[in-house]
Parts: sequence; C-alpha cells; structure tokens
Amino acid sequence: MSFPRSRITPVMVALASGLAIGALGALAGKIPNPVFHVLSLVFSGGWSWACFGFLVGSFRQSKIESTWLASSALAIGVIAYYLLKDFTPVAPIGTPASGDPNGSNTSSGILVWGIAALVFGAPMGLFGNLAKTPGVGGLPFRLLVPLIAFFETYWRLDIEGSSAGSVAVITWSTIQVISVVAAVSLAGHTVWRWRYSARHTEGQA
Repeated sequence: MSFPRSRITPVMVALASGLAIGALGALAGKIPNPVFHVLSLVFSGGWSWACFGFLVGSFRQSKIESTWLASSALAIGVIAYYLLKDFTPVAPIGTPASGDPNGSNTSSGILVWGIAALVFGAPMGLFGNLAKTPGVGGLPFRLLVPLIAFFETYWRLDIEGSSAGSVAVITWSTIQVISVVAAVSLAGHTVWRWRYSARHTEGQA
C-alpha cells in the first residue's frame, strides 16, 4: 500500500523537527555563550515540548493522526536529547558534576521521559487539533500552552530562582510575560471575533 507524498512529507517533517528540538536542547547547554544558555533553558523546559506536541497536532486534519504523530515526534526528541547529552556529559547549571560510565542515567532518562512523551504527547496533539475549533469552543485549548508556560516558569522562579543565575531568572520572567500577553491576546481576539460575528448576524436579520 503506497501513501501519497502529501501525507508522508508532513509526517517526516514532524519527526525530523522532534529530532532537531531534542538535539538543540541537548547541545545548546554545552556551548558557553549566553544565547545558547537561553536556548538551553527554553528547550529543556516542559512547556516548550508541550508546545511542540501541540503544534504538531494543530497542523494535522485527523485527530487520530494528531495524537500518534505528536507523541512519536516527542519520543524521538527525547531519545535524541539524552543520547546527545550523554555524548559529552556536562552537569546541568547549578548542580555538581557526576559521571556515569555505564550510561544508566541515559537509559533511565530515555525510558522515563520517552514514556512521558508517549503518554502526554498524545493529548497535547489532540488539544492542538481541537484548538482549531473556531470561536469560544476552541479557546480553552488555545490557552493551554500559555498557561503551562506561565505556571512552569512561576514554579521554576520560586524553587530555583535563587540559585539558577541571572540569565535563567530573566529568561523565565520573560517567558512569563510573553505567556500572559499571548493568553490575553488569544482571549481578546476570540471575544472580538465573536462580537463581530454577532453584529454581522444581527445586521443581516
């Protein structure tokens, strides 16, 4: 059974993007540069991975395809992240260095977070698909990623802010502001569209 290129290409793009995000998240932290430090903070956050799964689902028409493709792409990203992170091991910022010659940390990381990617990636892909629902019906799904980003960075600032360094604090604070602006903009745009549609309907009555 052959599949048309129009179906194969988006699947390959999503899987390749998962690989790229995992590689970027792992390698950015190894480069002593503030820009790559920020990239490492962004792509090591759970909210950015949730956003990726959400976006994968939003670009697919089928809800079933949105679920399995999002979880598969995230799982590939997790595998790439831990394999490349272990390739030249470095301790995360703010933690003491420790080596693992047997690679058990890599294996356990792939197992635990790979399962998490499969379990949580599926609903995120579905939510991304449902976010395309026009009007108020799709608004809760469109607000999901900004809310995840806000609360995760809020938690990080509260727990890790005092020891993570100024770059991390500025990065997380900026993400918080952007997530609030995004949520307000999405809600405002939905309300505006709803009111515009209601006035247009009344005008035709």
